[in-house]
Amino acid sequence: PGPAGPARLGPARRPQHVSRGAGMLWLLCGPCGAMDSQALVIRIKIPDGAAVDWTVHSAPQLLFRDVLDVIGQVLPDATTTAFEYEDEDGDRITVRSDEEMKAMLSYYYSTVMEQQVNGQLIEPLQIYPRACKPPGKRNIHGLKVRISIIVSGKLDGFVMLLKKSSAELKKILANGQMNEQDIRYRDILGHGNGGTVYKAYHVRSGKILAVKVIPLDITLELQKQIMSELEILYKCDSSYIIGFYGAFFVENRISLCTEFMDGGSLDVYRKIPEHVLGRIAVAVVKGLTYLWSLKILHRDVKPSNMLVNTRGQVKLCDFGVSTQLVNSIAKTYVGTNAYMAPERISGEQYGIHSDVWSLGISFMELALGRFPYPQVRLFITAVCHCDIHSYESPVLPAGEFSEPFVHFITQCMKKQPKERPAPEDLMGHPFVVQYNDGNAEVVSMWVCRMLEERRAQGAQ
Repeated sequence: PGPAGPARLGPARRPQHVSRGAGMLWLLCGPCGAMDSQALVIRIKIPDGAAVDWTVHSAPQLLFRDVLDVIGQVLPDATTTAFEYEDEDGDRITVRSDEEMKAMLSYYYSTVMEQQVNGQLIEPLQIYPRACKPPGKRNIHGLKVRISIIVSGKLDGFVMLLKKSSAELKKILANGQMNEQDIRYRDILGHGNGGTVYKAYHVRSGKILAVKVIPLDITLELQKQIMSELEILYKCDSSYIIGFYGAFFVENRISLCTEFMDGGSLDVYRKIPEHVLGRIAVAVVKGLTYLWSLKILHRDVKPSNMLVNTRGQVKLCDFGVSTQLVNSIAKTYVGTNAYMAPERISGEQYGIHSDVWSLGISFMELALGRFPYPQVRLFITAVCHCDIHSYESPVLPAGEFSEPFVHFITQCMKKQPKERPAPEDLMGHPFVVQYNDGNAEVVSMWVCRMLEERRAQGAQ
């Protein structure tokens, strides 16, 4: 397939709809027939804010190389080796192969089905080229750009939340340890939870920080997530949880200051060697065990929420949807993502064992360098079309990984929650015990080597 009349869209305006030519794109298909639609519009987003629409008339035959070829026509002066799309959480998912292309299309068509059910207009598939940049501008940390929709709201709603919040939270905001005058903003690392994340320098301490700046004209749900994240960050004191330095208000925005991890998140590293992954697993298990000891359920365990640095440290982050457990059971259905346990997808009660499932599928992805069963992404946002229990849990390929690691993943991904390991069983599992040697140097050397390779690619 080739480009069919690509149209460049200026940065000053965003079209309300996309057409098969110039009218609106409608994909008239049933839940199982989406892939057979005659036309697909792919919107190629350009760094300068513009976009090019590409009409594809044979989507089922579309290959990864076809997309790169068209991107090459749109960006002739850049070398593009991959591209990204956004999942239901606003996370950027990188596509580097035909298999990952199929996962992207499956995810897109699931959103199309949901839009049809709800009587909504069909949006084009938006992709973001990943082009090599000059070394001085390249984001070597690989932190995700996570975009959330910001809607108009009232500041007084956030003030009401503060009034109802705990004494601990009020103490966080009143401690005065962090303030705007001492912050020197450097680079933008990304966007998340309705705000922008900066790499910054703290003058008084000389520390490099990650500062999340969030405007308060956001949805009530995002405001609650900010409150939750603040309280959990303040409460935690563990070398396996991202460090929290403080928060402050300036005008109509709140800033959260946390530890800066120069290696970024694990989702950008693709396939990780088992001897490195073992040490990373130890740290993540210890971090989760610490949270569970405080009766905190993370609820969003996935590679993009696991950070590393060049010292070999591994830390959990992003507690916006975490919750305080009551009687070890949670009932609230919060969002959907491909790392959720079956019981959460089905809307059943869940607890610590649901985090264990997410741990298992995350480390399986990190070992394989790809999501274990991309077909599940097809239905993950349209739960009514999918019985997650009908899918067999994926298994690591025989012979490629050690027996303890294969067993660890298999146990974590048992369909029945009670069959998954308890916290003490995770720490006592032979795979975790084997790599619980405190050898951060292994992770450190690997992170440094990966960052150096990325710099070299950017210089080419």
